[in-house]
Amino acid sequence: MKKVLIFSTTYLPLIGGAEIAVKEITNRLGADLAFDLICARIKRELPAQEKIGRINVYRLGCGCGRLDKFLLPWRGARLAQKLHRKKNYDLVWAIMASFGGLAALSFKNKNPQVPHLLTLQEGDSPEHIHSRARWLGPYYKKMFTSADYISAISQYLFDFGRGQGAICPVEIVPNGVDLYLFLKGSDGVELIKEKLNKNDGDKLIIHTGRLAKKNALGDIIRALKYLPDNYKFLSLGNGPDLIELKQLAAKEGVAGRVMLLNQVSHEEMIKYLKAADVFVRPSLSEGLGNSFLEAMAVGLPVIGTPVGGIPDFLTAGETGLFCKIKNPKSIADQIKLLFSDEALRQKLVVNAKKLAEEKYGWDKIAHQMADIFARLIRS
Repeated sequence: MKKVLIFSTTYLPLIGGAEIAVKEITNRLGADLAFDLICARIKRELPAQEKIGRINVYRLGCGCGRLDKFLLPWRGARLAQKLHRKKNYDLVWAIMASFGGLAALSFKNKNPQVPHLLTLQEGDSPEHIHSRARWLGPYYKKMFTSADYISAISQYLFDFGRGQGAICPVEIVPNGVDLYLFLKGSDGVELIKEKLNKNDGDKLIIHTGRLAKKNALGDIIRALKYLPDNYKFLSLGNGPDLIELKQLAAKEGVAGRVMLLNQVSHEEMIKYLKAADVFVRPSLSEGLGNSFLEAMAVGLPVIGTPVGGIPDFLTAGETGLFCKIKNPKSIADQIKLLFSDEALRQKLVVNAKKLAEEKYGWDKIAHQMADIFARLIRS
């Protein structure tokens, strides 16, 4: 049995692209691998230790959000040393060059013989990343230069890793979609339409993911002014911008056309996606964009911005449409184009779904990660 220690700033039930990726990949890897994960506790109601799937999760801190994150590099490294003396880890896997990555760096410095894999999942803007890098000084780049191997979820992050001085091999391993889950039938979709009061003539714009500045949901709300009244916007997700977005909808006079619902399970989210007509996220930054891939897999046309990792899967006029950054009218124009050209809409849906099935299934991605694990553990 080979033992892998994972460092992540957060983990499930807190949901983001990185957390889902770790769960989906570890669930598909061979039975000869055992996983422990160290992260910040963040919320008091989360247990200090539990098993989720195949991972033994150790949460550090008192449940005080930001404080737990800031202290994770020291607390995490200390716990890792204690666990290593008992379990003798064969591989250390750091998820992102962040607080968890710093804990992994400290562990690597004390245990240079243990292979160190860094996975880049960052979706923050370059400005935010650089501000964090300045605060960490030389330790930020050391997270890249100390790694024995780096996987990046997009070409954008591949280039970013190289730009931070990485001298080890770097490989693109994207995030993916649970194809079995997202390609199954449409049971329950009509009930969702009734719940949303969606009439036959309505066009439903949907977004799934955090209510955060980088996703620019305010621009979708502003875009409604340029669209007929039968165009409505639904967002599924939690985040710090909830109150601000509600106030914006009221200010723009479109509050009756905006629905900001809480995050739901993947099973429920699929029903909402299938009840919608177009997925839109006018991102300011994006590591890759799991939500786009999920929408593509269920057969929903997508509109995004040409930033970060989005161009890896979105080709204008082939698998989706691009709108301009920070431009609500451009969003509206692309939505109008989509519904004025049925041949184009069908082309985008077919091509995007095919791409999701061929390139972004978790089974294929887990196999790629298994190869990386095997090479590092053998070396």
